Amino acid sequence: MAFRDIRRPQRFLSPAEIAFLLGLAAFLAALLALNIYLARTYQSGEWLYLRWSGARAFLFQPVEPYGSTIAERVQFQAYGREAYLNEYPYVLNDPFYIVLLYVPLALFSDFTVAHGIWMLLSEMAAVGVVLLSVRFSEWSPPFWMLLLLICFGLLSGFSLHSFQSASPTVFLTLIYLGILYALQAGADELAGALSFLIAYQWEVGALFFLLIVVLVFANRRWKVLVGFAMALVILVVIAILLKSDWATDYARAVLFDWSYQLDYTAATTLSYLFPKLQFPLARWLTLLTAAILFVEALRASDGHFRQIAWAAALALALNPLTGFAIFATNHIVLLPAVVLVTALIWERWTGQRAVLSTLFLILAFLFSHALYYQSSIAPERLYSDLLKILPPVLAILGLYWMRWWAVRPPRIWADEIGARK
Repeated sequence: MAFRDIRRPQRFLSPAEIAFLLGLAAFLAALLALNIYLARTYQSGEWLYLRWSGARAFLFQPVEPYGSTIAERVQFQAYGREAYLNEYPYVLNDPFYIVLLYVPLALFSDFTVAHGIWMLLSEMAAVGVVLLSVRFSEWSPPFWMLLLLICFGLLSGFSLHSFQSASPTVFLTLIYLGILYALQAGADELAGALSFLIAYQWEVGALFFLLIVVLVFANRRWKVLVGFAMALVILVVIAILLKSDWATDYARAVLFDWSYQLDYTAATTLSYLFPKLQFPLARWLTLLTAAILFVEALRASDGHFRQIAWAAALALALNPLTGFAIFATNHIVLLPAVVLVTALIWERWTGQRAVLSTLFLILAFLFSHALYYQSSIAPERLYSDLLKILPPVLAILGLYWMRWWAVRPPRIWADEIGARK
């Protein structure tokens, strides 16, 4: 009997592969340098500065991460002074196991370097959001359209504002889509663990979390709960071992922060835009949005995957109307809705699909920049309030405009023929 070594022979990279990797490394290095330059030039990134300062306080300074000292530092970063009573106070309100995720960036003493790295990672996450959104739309666009979608994801007003302020929303959006991908692939424990990671920033993902809960119970995917519980035990125990009193400090910070978020809610904004409204708008908005999402989640639980993707995009668009604080830096969470509507336009109007899809993206791009620009130069409160409320409302209208085609596959022979052209 002949004995053979069944291990695969060692294979070195080809010159073309080496050239590609070197080119990619050079491109990422140049992009990182550009991001650090922009971070140093514009001196922004208040959301990252909040978590970075809290992590550095835990590592190197005798300062309470959840205390007023960190909040005052961030206020000077955001406003150039201490915050007024009607301004957001930037109190750290993340659970301590989330703060620990910022420890690698906190090792950099220069915040602009940390901000530049964060911006690079955010841009990569935005590309991932676009690619996963395209996949969930069950769409195979040509390369030029995919490139156009990626450019929109990186350069729209929503994205640039999120990158500049260093909001974590783009990473949360990627995690949301990762949960859907894990559920689709049958990795229920992973979906549960990821769900625990996002079960804290309710102003972005409360309704998405409700969607996942409905899907889990409707389809008896109990392993998701197992993964959630495992992540809960592991992360909370680690946090307690490193900082035993974090839960009390965190709860106090959350209560203080919520008391200052009243001016940032959809009800407050709509009350300013429509001052003659006489009924309790906040309560009815919360009930209405939760009811709409609950009904759509029940319908999606027994539907095909694109219907679930549509319900997820709707959950992220409806969430700002639930009564939580609205921050314009969170509008990048609407990116999956934009991709899904573009895919449906491409699918339904086959004769002018390229023109109409491109026109829709151009209009969305111009609208995002025009709204941010107008809100930054106009002294009236009207434009800043429109910046908060108008993008999610338009995303909801767009999703319901295309709902019939999102939740129902083509049924008539003319649709089948048109979809194959």
